[in-house]
Amino acid sequence: MEPLNTKQNLTEKQLLERLGVQDAWAFDVLYDRFRPKVYTYALRISRSIEVAEDIVHEVFLRLWQSNEPERIESVEAYLRVITRNLTLKWLRRTILERTISAAIKDDRTATDLSTEQWINLRDTQEVIDRAIELLPPQRRLIFHLCKNEGLKYKEVAERTNLSQLTVKTHMQLALRFLRDYMAKYHDLVVLLLVILLQQM
Repeated sequence: MEPLNTKQNLTEKQLLERLGVQDAWAFDVLYDRFRPKVYTYALRISRSIEVAEDIVHEVFLRLWQSNEPERIESVEAYLRVITRNLTLKWLRRTILERTISAAIKDDRTATDLSTEQWINLRDTQEVIDRAIELLPPQRRLIFHLCKNEGLKYKEVAERTNLSQLTVKTHMQLALRFLRDYMAKYHDLVVLLLVILLQQM
């Protein structure tokens, strides 16, 4: 067994290689390094310590169970994407539950929700996906790298041979377009998802 300080000094790539053979020690080091960021993000959106802890647990469980973890390019980016997706899932479920609860309290049954409301609640991600597909190719690529792969502006700039300022500008324009595109959708889920996109 290697001493603690030796394993703490392993590179991210080395830790991922050890994780690939189910090295619990390497997992603990990664957990200690990245848990604060995962927890902080989950707590900021959920505003619930219990929910944030649940999301942290699920995020790192997925890291532990990941296939070929040694192929992960950036642990931070990988965890950021998983955290965002799990938080979005929790947010959609919570809003749906509250919508149904409010309907019942107003002496309406869940079936009283209009077809349009149900479609909005169920197909929020499809609305966002359609909007993203309308972005110009380069802007769509930059948006994908930032949001779906979790890369930072500097990393995207290096991958696309663009300046960080250009990448940032494309992201600002993409977000502005998404806000404008979805302004016609008054469903609360969509509006909150747009806000969440801005916070990532």
